[in-house]
Amino acid sequence: MYYVYIIQSSINEKLYFGRTSDLESRLKEHNSGKNFSTKEGKPWSYVYVEGYKSEKDAVSRELKLKNYGNARTYVKRRIKNSML
Repeated sequence: MYYVYIIQSSINEKLYFGRTSDLESRLKEHNSGKNFSTKEGKPWSYVYVEGYKSEKDAVSRELKLKNYGNARTYVKRRIKNSML
């Protein structure tokens, strides 16, 4: 399985959108500072995850969330009670 996810910083409440095939190890990478984009704001936690059988579908969805404001806004509205 491939996953598109949103994590949120407990420190500054920023959101980060990403993709992985291993949710557990990916979150550990974010929280250990191995990712430049999430080095600040640790600790991070998942607030939203979508699963896909196809890596191509996951890549497409991640790009939509990162590049299209409407897609990002729609997801934020759907998970407003899950965010800090």
